[in-house]
Amino acid sequence: MTQPPYPLRLQKFLARAGAASRRGSEDLMTAGRVTVNGVVTTELGTKVDPATDTVCLDGIPLSLTDTHTYLMLNKPAGYLTTMDDPQGRPTVKELIPHAEHPGLFPVGRLDYDTTGLLLFMTDGELAHRLLHPRHKVAKRYRALVDGALTEEAAQPLREGVTLHDGPTQPALIRIGEVAAKRLTPREKLRLEADETFSPWQTTAWCTISEGRKRQVRRMFAHIGHPVLALKREAFGPLELADLPSGAHRPLTESELEALRQSV
Repeated sequence: MTQPPYPLRLQKFLARAGAASRRGSEDLMTAGRVTVNGVVTTELGTKVDPATDTVCLDGIPLSLTDTHTYLMLNKPAGYLTTMDDPQGRPTVKELIPHAEHPGLFPVGRLDYDTTGLLLFMTDGELAHRLLHPRHKVAKRYRALVDGALTEEAAQPLREGVTLHDGPTQPALIRIGEVAAKRLTPREKLRLEADETFSPWQTTAWCTISEGRKRQVRRMFAHIGHPVLALKREAFGPLELADLPSGAHRPLTESELEALRQSV
């Protein structure tokens, strides 16, 4: 097997060793949790030679490996996509076998109140490629939005809208069922008094290849149809299918190969 060129950047070494994603590895360094030959190293430009240098995370030596773990989780609502929360809130770490597979980290994130497909792996290189905008890996979401969404109203999303952090890329939008909401007594009173209050809700599918914070929610809010519930059903070639909420499973060989082919 051809050996990669050495030395290499410390954050790249950490990612390849399964410590975290490339960005997460930088956070570990700046937090002072990484040592090289016994010396705390926070400089992001630092390079190491795995053949001669000893790299530790929280005092535990790391090494490069070609064997990685890849999991799919059906994330429930009410969990933060992080492996550690200083405030003690529920995190996705509680839902995966992190003790059996040290170094697992989430690939990207889902909002606290968003459910669905969330990938975990120890392969920092693949995670970096999957999240890099250059590869435009598609993510499909099923959204329940407020109001009766029409094709005309959804058209701006297909063309791209401008949010506070810049214009979005064109999205694929498919509109499904428009149904009546189950109104509470208070909402029924509001319906009689407020002509802007809609008794309808619409199921729609939105596919994007970007990954900005709360992007899908902000896109639908921009066109006047706030999201009531949001679930990610697909990430690249992977489908959530019938994986129960809160459950996880390893990726199959064919899924992993399709994922690699996508980038």
